[in-house]
Amino acid sequence: MNVCSVCGNRDLRYFYVGTRGEYCRKCVMYISSVEAESGKRDWDCGDEQYLLDYPLTKHQQLASDQIREKVVWNDVLVDAVCGAGKTELVLGAIEDALLARKKVGWAIPRRQVVLELKVRLAAFFPSLDVVAVCQGYTDKTDGDLILCTTHQLYRYKDWFDLLILDEPDAFPYKGNDMLANFARNACRGKMIYLTATPDKRLIEEVEMGRLAWVQLYARPHGHPVIVPKVKLMPNIICQLYLLYRIRDRRWLIFVPTRKIAKTLAMFLQVDYLTSQSEQKEKIIDRFRNWEKRILISTTILERGVTFENIDVIVLFADHPVFDTASLIQISGRVGRSFQFPKGECIFLSRSKTLAVGECLRKVQEANQSVFGV
Repeated sequence: MNVCSVCGNRDLRYFYVGTRGEYCRKCVMYISSVEAESGKRDWDCGDEQYLLDYPLTKHQQLASDQIREKVVWNDVLVDAVCGAGKTELVLGAIEDALLARKKVGWAIPRRQVVLELKVRLAAFFPSLDVVAVCQGYTDKTDGDLILCTTHQLYRYKDWFDLLILDEPDAFPYKGNDMLANFARNACRGKMIYLTATPDKRLIEEVEMGRLAWVQLYARPHGHPVIVPKVKLMPNIICQLYLLYRIRDRRWLIFVPTRKIAKTLAMFLQVDYLTSQSEQKEKIIDRFRNWEKRILISTTILERGVTFENIDVIVLFADHPVFDTASLIQISGRVGRSFQFPKGECIFLSRSKTLAVGECLRKVQEANQSVFGV
């Protein structure tokens, strides 16, 4: 075995010959748990048309039409600013695939986003069996429309005629060759990549003609993306300024480490969320339902989760964990809804890093392309 057919591993150190033959130790933990699963079923899901309670804007409709046209012949990169309505943009392509009796999947790096998106897609396609497959939700793995974390794609070899890969530049998918091979092996047809922050690899694929490119830099409510304000000050002053600013209004505070999140939450007596938090859904619901006015988070909430009427502070924005893509995504949490299209995003930093500067530049360029300012 020179190349693992499942994860694409080429490192000979991972291959092993045992009593059941040769296998790859890099992905064997996944494959051993899927051997007993049944194959793909024939299906007829009925009414595949999606339902929206609101019309697409002219910009969204144009982008949606372009995606539907291009994905027939090519894989597609959908490059749209945070809050542009990326989910709505691909509903038409999903509908076309389902009407053609094709299998459709939607893969997302993070579990929490899978669970939230499942609720939305079930509302858009009320007649379909929309299935979420992620940690804690693996009893049922097939349906009319399958949502899963990228780790769960190992279950679906040569399964999807259309695979939507949401936030491919996000952890843990970004830079993970095993997960990238899971995605390639799962898709026997076309792929749609959805992101507000396409990485260098995706842009190179576009430039080489391997990906069609659809761009949307306008939010549906017609307001610009919030440009962060940068406050440069020493460490202790950053913390004092934060205490001053959060006296009223609703704040989502991003911090670079779990330790800082826990310490600050104990001091302020508020909720905090990290990758190691238990009952993540309950913590998010308390903030979303206005039971809590302040929530502290690591980068776990930088993508995919929407809160209405919030302001954002990034404490120690010069920390290496906050790269350009992360800062753009974080600033995109503000001003997403029609009722509350404005707000504040503040970067508290000891110095202005390249990532901070690049974030400001890209947000301003996106706004300028739509509004000219």
